Amino acid sequence: MADSTSPVTVQVGLGERSYPIRIAAGILDRVGEDLRKRSLARRYCVISDDYVADLYGERLMRSLAGAGITAGLLSFARGEESKNLQTIAELASALARQGYDRGDGLIALGGGVTGDITGFLASIYMRGIPFVQVPTTLLAQVDSSVGGKTGVDIPEGKNLVGTFYQPRAVYIDTDCLATLPGRELLGGLAEVIKYGVIRDAGFFDYLESQREAVLALDSDAVSRVIARCCEIKARVVEEDEREGGLRRILNFGHTLGHAIEAASRFRIIHGLAIAMGMRAAADLAVRGGMLAAGDAARIRALLEAYGMPVVVPPELDRQEIRSYLQTDKKTVAGRVFFVLPEAIGRVCITDAVRPEDIDAVLDSD
Repeated sequence: MADSTSPVTVQVGLGERSYPIRIAAGILDRVGEDLRKRSLARRYCVISDDYVADLYGERLMRSLAGAGITAGLLSFARGEESKNLQTIAELASALARQGYDRGDGLIALGGGVTGDITGFLASIYMRGIPFVQVPTTLLAQVDSSVGGKTGVDIPEGKNLVGTFYQPRAVYIDTDCLATLPGRELLGGLAEVIKYGVIRDAGFFDYLESQREAVLALDSDAVSRVIARCCEIKARVVEEDEREGGLRRILNFGHTLGHAIEAASRFRIIHGLAIAMGMRAAADLAVRGGMLAAGDAARIRALLEAYGMPVVVPPELDRQEIRSYLQTDKKTVAGRVFFVLPEAIGRVCITDAVRPEDIDAVLDSD
């Protein structure tokens, strides 16, 4: 294994819109130097939530200043509640007042909410300006910072207003995970397990055998996990950038997971809702005759071994969960599509799921 301070680079190959994902401990201090070499923008505005801005904002600003890059910083209130059109309008107005124009760029510093907000803002401000991702949570590092999906929530559902807009680079500092709250780490690990189920049985095996090292944030194990997730996502995005077909497999666990998350009023964080959704999807696949019960048991066992919840809380309104399913982005002409495993490492996309089976997996323990 390479020295964890030496960047590992995963390339997302999208022709003229290709970009690197650079992964290393301490890379936050080298973002300015790398951006200076890339000459993507005249100046930058760092966008962050108030919590991450306090943790890492000054450090990133020093990195930019040390490379001779002019930059400002704007922050918003932490949490999914800020992922809305009002926040976008407020940030856009602040950029305009400070004179940011089409020659400037944005830097998303934070988790998935920050990346979604910043990417969406970059895609529409001045009809599109460049942005880069500096994800600080595991979930953002392995999933939401890669692939160009941006968006905000509206009362009718999560991520219903957004764009496909690729970043120009992604900088992943594994040291940032040391300050990540425990449940946020678990939320990211749910997305990590997802990649093993949908695309790589060998990676699933690795997560089973190296659980203690991963949970202890061993540098080699964490770097390997993040790099493999980014490789899988990069290859999928290269084949299907705008989710017309293959890319939909990345939504394993998300159909029910998003509905659970919304029905909880986001008290259940994204990754943990996805863990519940993955267990439910595996059970749906068994009920539909697609997946062996033993594989479903392995999926559940791995989620539980990492300390994730797999049972939908009984206090959540089941009718409300079913209602949110109908407004999910993956619903077409009233047909709700699920990503269901056929084996560990292989999934399919189907709408052949019976309502009574959905009811059963929501209530099963």
